Amino acid sequence: MKFFLTITLLFAAVSIGAQSRRVAPQATPQGQSSTVGQDVTVKAMFDEANGYNKAKFAEYEAKKVPFSERLRLQTEQEQKQLAAKYAAIAAVRTNLAGEDLYYIGLLHWMAANLDGANDAFRKYLAASDVAPERSQTARTTIAIVAAKRKSFDDALSFLAEYKKNVPVRQSDVLRIEVELAKAYTAEKKMTGAVPHAAEAYRLARAIVVDGGVSQRGLDEALDTGMVLFEAHRALGSVKEADDTLADLRKTAGIIGSPSLFAYAADKLIAYMIESGRKPAAMELYLDILIQAGKEMPSNPAQDQTIRLLKKREKQYKLLGELAPELDSIDQWFPGKPKTFQSLRGKVVLLDFWATWCGPCFDAFPSLAEWHRDLAGDGLVVLGVTRYYGHADGSPMDNPTEIAFLKRFKDTHGLPYDFVVVKDNASQQLYAATGLPTAVLIDRKGVIRYIESGTNPTRIEELRAVMLKLLAEK
Repeated sequence: MKFFLTITLLFAAVSIGAQSRRVAPQATPQGQSSTVGQDVTVKAMFDEANGYNKAKFAEYEAKKVPFSERLRLQTEQEQKQLAAKYAAIAAVRTNLAGEDLYYIGLLHWMAANLDGANDAFRKYLAASDVAPERSQTARTTIAIVAAKRKSFDDALSFLAEYKKNVPVRQSDVLRIEVELAKAYTAEKKMTGAVPHAAEAYRLARAIVVDGGVSQRGLDEALDTGMVLFEAHRALGSVKEADDTLADLRKTAGIIGSPSLFAYAADKLIAYMIESGRKPAAMELYLDILIQAGKEMPSNPAQDQTIRLLKKREKQYKLLGELAPELDSIDQWFPGKPKTFQSLRGKVVLLDFWATWCGPCFDAFPSLAEWHRDLAGDGLVVLGVTRYYGHADGSPMDNPTEIAFLKRFKDTHGLPYDFVVVKDNASQQLYAATGLPTAVLIDRKGVIRYIESGTNPTRIEELRAVMLKLLAEK
């Protein structure tokens, strides 16, 4: 749940955080040997795998290879492949010492092999030559794996065992608590989620307030705060949900984070509108603009916070209102033009985009998938763009631009209708001055969601609201 916050790359240490899909051990990253001698220790294999990203990015920098998200993901995948290979090699060795089992566990964890990590760390704890700090890392990992598997009793048992031993690191407790909260949430056991989410947020807040601001600290405060908010919202605990977001905003003021302040304020205003309190929400919006000037520690931070919130003012006013018809439509293809009035009974997703907008491309796969899978349930996806007079690096008149858009549609496999408007009037109407902007209109023609920008979390959020609206009859 990271809105304005940036992604950071942590090269130096293994993260005991959310792991992605398990990586098979057969692949060998480019430039790596496919064999490892018996004289190479498991720790040495771990050290090599753990330092792989840092070494590769230093190599890219020396060769002046430009950084890209694709390059980052490719490099991380290579690191996981290397870790999986080394874990497999080490696991078949005989006479493994406790230290070997520990580093095999870390290699499996790096490779996103939860079963392997769990088994290796349990064997490590059962060994005779265990170190207190490593034992705590093992207990943390086992508890997280148990939470991910929804084995709640096992996770709680290892959390309790962790707390009885030393050293106790609040960051480890935080990771276990947030995994438990998310696991209970995934099972729709919100009463179980709330205490773990509350403890995770308390710890994350204390770490970022008392321990100094870092990107990771900001991300954890935001993530845990939103998990707690979502649990309260799901339970219908309006006051508790409000209070969580208010406290998150207060925390942002203490640490001087404009992005966190604006995000927490934005979520609270939108939630109040969603829960039928729009007049109070708009009053709060004005109050928060004043509060930002008082609570943020410096003029630049105050200005940035106010600027972020003012971008949303018109969108707040649109939420909960009947969707205005698009203005100045020139082309609608391959279908025929429709009004929102005629689409009552459907859930309409408007995607304001442009061919020159890089982030717009990130949403295309999801939009195409939703059109294919959910049209039968009543979803209508419309890609709304306008004439820009140029495309693909060349100036174009309107007929040439339309021809380009039709080729673009086919090339990118976008099966939903395109709506091409003559000017920016429709964008202004929907406050879609930042691209992409997504708008969800419910079956009654009311705007229920409107957000600019995209990232994986935003797409997940959009999908959740869309499915909720489709479920409404």
